[in-house]
Amino acid sequence: MNQLFERLLSAFFLGGQVIYHLLQAKINRANSVEQMSFVGPASLAIALITALFVGMVFTIQVAREFIYFGATTAVGGVLAIALTRELAPVLTAVVLAGRVGSAFAAEIGTMKVTEQIDALYILKTDPLDYLVIPRVVACGLMLPILTIISLLMGMIGGMLVANSLYDIPTSVFLDSVRNFLKTWDLIACMLKSVIFGAIIAIIGCNWGLTTTGGAKGVGQSTTASVVISLIAIFITNFILSWLMFQGTGSGVLQ
Repeated sequence: MNQLFERLLSAFFLGGQVIYHLLQAKINRANSVEQMSFVGPASLAIALITALFVGMVFTIQVAREFIYFGATTAVGGVLAIALTRELAPVLTAVVLAGRVGSAFAAEIGTMKVTEQIDALYILKTDPLDYLVIPRVVACGLMLPILTIISLLMGMIGGMLVANSLYDIPTSVFLDSVRNFLKTWDLIACMLKSVIFGAIIAIIGCNWGLTTTGGAKGVGQSTTASVVISLIAIFITNFILSWLMFQGTGSGVLQ
C-alpha cells in the first residue's frame, strides 16, 4: 500500500513536470510523431469495432422501451447524448488504457530495469523530454480524434439497428440527433478525451519509470498501470460530468 501511495504521489509530480515542460514548449517532435502513429492509427480498428457494437447494443436496449412508451422519435437523440457525453470518450479511453498505457509501462519499465534510463542521464538527455512528453502529447492529441471517429461509428451502428430491426426511418433518427445534441456536448467530449489521454500517458510512463525488480517488476508495473488508469478514468469522468452537466437537461423538451 505504501508503494502504491508513493507511485500515485510521483504520478502527480510527474503530471506537474509535464505541464511545466509543455508550457516551455519542450517537445521532441520526432518522438511525438512516432508515438502519435502508435497511439492513433494502430488503435483505430479496435476502437471502431468497440464503438460499432456499443452503439448497436445500446440502440437495441433503448429502442424497444422507447417504442413501447411511444417515444420513437427520441431514440437517435438519446443514443447521440449517451455516446457523446459518456460512452465514446470513456470506452475509447478504456481501449487505449489497455493497449497503449500498458505498452508505455512495459517499454519504459524495461528501459528502467536495464539501466537505459540511467544511460540517458549520462548522455545529458532528460527522460521526461525524450520519453514522457512525446507520449503525453500523442495521447492528448490522438484520443480526441479516435473518440470522434468512434462516436460516428457508434451512431452509424445505432442507426442501422434502429432502421433494420425497429423500422425507424433514417430521417427521423437524424432529426432526433440534431434536436438533442448541442455544441457543448461535443466540446465536453473533446475536453474529456484530452484529459483521459493525458491520464493514460502519465500513469503508464510513471509506472514504467518507477519499475523495480527485473522482469517480474515490469509485468507487475504493466498490469498495475492499466488498473490504476481505468480507476483514474472513471473517477475523473464522474468529476468532469458533475462539473459539465449540472442542472436540468433541455433536449427532451425540444
